[in-house]
Amino acid sequence: MTAQTPDSPTSPAPGTAEQLLRPHAEQAFAAELAALAAADDRPRPPRWALSPWAVATYLLGGTLPGGHVITPKYVGPRRLVEVAVATLATDRALLLLGVPGTAKTWVSEHLAAAVSGSSTLLVQGTAGTAEEAVRYGWNYARLLAEGPSPAALVPSPVMTAMREGRLARVEELTRIPSDVQDALITVLSEKVLPVPELGTEVQAVQGFNVIATANDRDRGVNELSSALRRRFNTVVLPLPASFEDEVDIVSRRVESMGRALALPELPAAAEEIRRVVTVFRELRAGATSDGRTSLKSPSGTLSTAEAISVVTAGLALAAHFGDGVLRAGDVAAGIVGAVVRDPVTDRVAWTEYLEVVARERDGWGDFYRACREVSG
Repeated sequence: MTAQTPDSPTSPAPGTAEQLLRPHAEQAFAAELAALAAADDRPRPPRWALSPWAVATYLLGGTLPGGHVITPKYVGPRRLVEVAVATLATDRALLLLGVPGTAKTWVSEHLAAAVSGSSTLLVQGTAGTAEEAVRYGWNYARLLAEGPSPAALVPSPVMTAMREGRLARVEELTRIPSDVQDALITVLSEKVLPVPELGTEVQAVQGFNVIATANDRDRGVNELSSALRRRFNTVVLPLPASFEDEVDIVSRRVESMGRALALPELPAAAEEIRRVVTVFRELRAGATSDGRTSLKSPSGTLSTAEAISVVTAGLALAAHFGDGVLRAGDVAAGIVGAVVRDPVTDRVAWTEYLEVVARERDGWGDFYRACREVSG
């Protein structure tokens, strides 16, 4: 058999979803979106690629009449997803709120992909985000040569979404300075973006809306003004309600990321995934799962996203430096790094967990020894 090279005819073309390290939602799940569009016979709001029912099905998963299986992108209360989708069908913007690692960005991206067919109209919020990122900027070479003109104007993702009737995403809204946040007020209330330099304005066409995300932990950083908060319907995304739900989420995302990173398929990963999730949930709750032992909680969030990162890193270790089976030693360093953020208080909490819980738990001897080795 001839070895397949990157230039072989059977290799995916550069830039295709198969070769991209992190394809956009609309690329990775193009087949599911197409199947939903073909089967979707329900009313669609103007310029929506799918009906609200089909958008919710895309997020939550299901089986279409023709037998096509839609994989769940979000595991959680169905009503939360329905409220989020219904909000986007009104003139109210949507704010996804929650602690870090509760899939706010993930849900935002998939909502935009399902509603608008594209998730790329994105404003990434940081302390340095300027007003131009929300409103518009200028091509300064043309501005100096020609003066203010439509050709010299550089539209923001929000302005583009208004013109085209699509969804714009604003990530980490509360990280953006307050004066820049307030540039959204006129956009969300009047559905218009003035361009005084040109004596004109951009009016939003049907289909336009905004999805923003914010972390509970960022309260007090750049708190939303009451005027801006009134323009949003807020949906709070909780941590996974049950142990099995969280295991399911971690397993699905790790499998997906493993394929993207070209990691070999590893057997017997389920046991370590369940152990990582157990550790994170018990430390978050401040008690063991049976409720018999109280624990100190560390300062970090120990979110589902961090559990996914720990397991994925462990898979890479097992694949490249181990025997191909995910073991306690492969996830130990990742867990310690996730838990011990503060070298003083977190180390006390972690040491207590190891000695009081892990050391005494049946079948956890390998995990205890591996964690003690990397904890120093």
